[in-house]
Amino acid sequence: MKKMFALSVLSIFLLSSFTLKNGAGSLHASASAIHGSWIFEKDQLHHVLLFTNKHYSYTIYDLNGKKFHHTEGGTYSHNSSKLNTIIEFNSSDPKVMGNQATVNATTDKEQLKIDWPVPGSKWKRIDNGGGALNATWRITGREQEGKMNSIQKSARKTIKLITGNRFQWAAINTATGEFFGTGGGTYTFKDGRYTEQIEFFSRDSSRVGMSLSFEGKVSGSDWHHRGKSSKGDPIYEIWSKED
Repeated sequence: MKKMFALSVLSIFLLSSFTLKNGAGSLHASASAIHGSWIFEKDQLHHVLLFTNKHYSYTIYDLNGKKFHHTEGGTYSHNSSKLNTIIEFNSSDPKVMGNQATVNATTDKEQLKIDWPVPGSKWKRIDNGGGALNATWRITGREQEGKMNSIQKSARKTIKLITGNRFQWAAINTATGEFFGTGGGTYTFKDGRYTEQIEFFSRDSSRVGMSLSFEGKVSGSDWHHRGKSSKGDPIYEIWSKED
């Protein structure tokens, strides 16, 4: 049932879009108008869009019921009236990886009008980006047995999109379309302390509602954080900016 629902949303999106002839192209200057996070609520479901400098994610979940339904994401550009996307991951259908599409998308300061998930949907702004962590990050280092091990750049990766007060991580393979898991919610980053409040978690719904706190600092293009995972295991990770 979950897969059928997610695929139906995707089908509506694809029907309301058309394939780009020239690709997504470079990021337009007006893309900053869409930066941040947006929410659309319908039938007790949260639809959340995140936009960093060049990456986006779209997620559907039931916060009260602690049920994850669907996520997808990739790269984008926006030229004030059109949103162009290239899919890099899709939790419901790996075969759409690499698909390109365009939808109508206009915004003012507090509202995004976009043909997603249905034509003419009106989304409310959650945040407008900003902050030291506002970017897309890829995990590049993890401490094991007291030693920091580098994680080489490859198609299989774990990324994290962070806007002004929302985050989402996704474990994906951009070569095969494989999707391994995701989680996200809200966060704060103040005085060297990074704290997440989990609102959805695809692998284990019992994680929803948990609050995780880490020591955190940004050094150049790297973000270091140390604390305990949602399983309670100690972690020290390094994430590097993707955009």
